[in-house]
Amino acid sequence: MPSSPTRRKPRNCLWIPILLCLFNELSFAEAESSTILLPSQQNNADSVSTTFSAHCPAPDPSLNYRPVIGILSHPGDGASGRLSNATNASYIAASYVKFVESGGARVIPLIFNEPEEILFEKLELVNGILYTGGWAKNGLYYDIVEKIFKKILEKNDVGDHFPVYAICLGFELLSMIVSEDRNILETFDGANQASTLQFVKNINIEGTLFQRFPPELLKKLSTDCLVMQNHHYGISPERMQANQELAKFFKILTTSMDEYNKVYVSTVQAYNYPVTAFQWHPEKNAFEWGPKAIPHTEDAIRVTQQAANFFISEARKSSNRPPARKVLDNLIYNYSPTYCGKAGKGYDEVYIFT
Repeated sequence: MPSSPTRRKPRNCLWIPILLCLFNELSFAEAESSTILLPSQQNNADSVSTTFSAHCPAPDPSLNYRPVIGILSHPGDGASGRLSNATNASYIAASYVKFVESGGARVIPLIFNEPEEILFEKLELVNGILYTGGWAKNGLYYDIVEKIFKKILEKNDVGDHFPVYAICLGFELLSMIVSEDRNILETFDGANQASTLQFVKNINIEGTLFQRFPPELLKKLSTDCLVMQNHHYGISPERMQANQELAKFFKILTTSMDEYNKVYVSTVQAYNYPVTAFQWHPEKNAFEWGPKAIPHTEDAIRVTQQAANFFISEARKSSNRPPARKVLDNLIYNYSPTYCGKAGKGYDEVYIFT
């Protein structure tokens, strides 16, 4: 029986294994050339094993890596009486607490209407103060804000670096206190809207909260609506500059416009104290979800994080080292927040003190 003829492979098929081999080698070489070596690998790229150091750099002994921030409570329950009708109730929106914690600090609530001796004992347990938004501009609340602020200036004057963040109502109250004029504020229509921040021409941001913002984020602040405004009062650049005490105390960093294009001061920093005041809400972007106008883009969240980081970096410079047990006894963790976000407006969570 005749043998069947041997089938010859097409000549092109003989090159396929060679081509595949060359392709794989080129791909491997290309991948190797684009590989980014970690610092620990750069000096040992040709070595089979890499030796790692077991020693970490010592932390800066001049800094406090366990900072605590005092947040002053505000009259009411934060929900127009829907959560508590107690006449002595006060609250702190949980977004302020989360804001501070995101920067690497803990919180002690300073309950504005508790006995002053207790309030000022707590002030000795913290490394910075945050004044929140709200509506109260007179009575006991105003008096306590003023007394705490003067005490903070005294601390800084004797060398204890003690930062302040004053947000919205806090900005307004400090404007009234520093100017020594309770009628210094003007009306603006800046309620429930996102906006830009316009930097003052030729402003030097070194030493301010904006110093570590990435350049592209600084640019976006002036072109994109990355910050949340929610206020009816404020102060124009002209009025702030016309008041001798305000002009001497605060440097204007940014301005913004309200619904009718009226310009108001939106960020200031004290010349000689670690005091920053905002007529916008750095805490809301990441931690409040009720009002639809709050920006939640990635860039908006970066604004929140950068603002928190700067505040706590300033608090770490505080020389105050209170007893650990007293701190633990007074932390916000001793209280529970109340969820109130289902109403779709206002705050998502509040801490209520009665």
